[in-house]
Amino acid sequence: MDTSQTSSVAFIGLGTMGYPMAGHLSKQGFKVVIYNRSDAKAKAWLSEYQGTQAATPGGAAAQADIILTCVGNDEDVRQVYCGENGIFAKTKANSILVDHTTASAGLARELYAQAQQRQLQFLDAPVSGGEAGAINGALTVMVGGEQAALDKVQAVLNSYAKAVNLVGGAGYGQRCKMVNQLCIAGVLQGLSEALQLAKAADLDINTVVNVLQHGAAGSWQLANRANSMADDKFDFGFAIDWMRKDLAICFDEAENLGIDLPLAKQVDAEYAKLQQRGYSRSDTSVLIKQFDK
Repeated sequence: MDTSQTSSVAFIGLGTMGYPMAGHLSKQGFKVVIYNRSDAKAKAWLSEYQGTQAATPGGAAAQADIILTCVGNDEDVRQVYCGENGIFAKTKANSILVDHTTASAGLARELYAQAQQRQLQFLDAPVSGGEAGAINGALTVMVGGEQAALDKVQAVLNSYAKAVNLVGGAGYGQRCKMVNQLCIAGVLQGLSEALQLAKAADLDINTVVNVLQHGAAGSWQLANRANSMADDKFDFGFAIDWMRKDLAICFDEAENLGIDLPLAKQVDAEYAKLQQRGYSRSDTSVLIKQFDK
């Protein structure tokens, strides 16, 4: 399959992540057809980028060889793939389907099997890097599926990603994303406690970050969120509503695997309390507010 910039690509779901991701495809010269549940958002995208709009997910998929989806949760994914006017109903044989939604591994395996029955290829390919990564075209993509299918869409994914890696068969991209989210939860809890001590000890946070970021305590969260956390600013993209959705997926998978995730459950409980305090749309670094007196 030709994946040069003359290829037709469908992008379904123009949310916080999908909107700029689809924009990168347009800027790279791909022929982009979009679908979004909210027509106003689709019209806004068309006012900013070159492309066309379809009335249904299936209508978008029918016009493309590569179909990309980035929606909210398992039910949203099922709807755009399996609904009456969904992707499976309209997609041409031999097309490649790539789901960027953070969803369950079980759903990824289910969609992979359905795709195989229809002579389609399916990759579960959740992303990491947040809104800033999507805007800057610097996402990390963790892929489950077959290398041959990934090879055919590599140029497309490179439009908005700095790293694309196959981690296993169907569902393994989602499993890797679960590991990613658990790491973030743990790091943010540690960083929240560390900043609490730093403040109590009257340390200068900027100095602390500069000293620590190149050592063993260094992390993306330390470099990018410590100062904003100390300044009580939490409007940087990925909301705790979405993090709790992702952690619920982790807990379900952990139960299936017979393991426990005690720290993640502690963090999730703190996020639940923060939701009740009105921080649902604040980014995940708002975890430090658990220590408010």
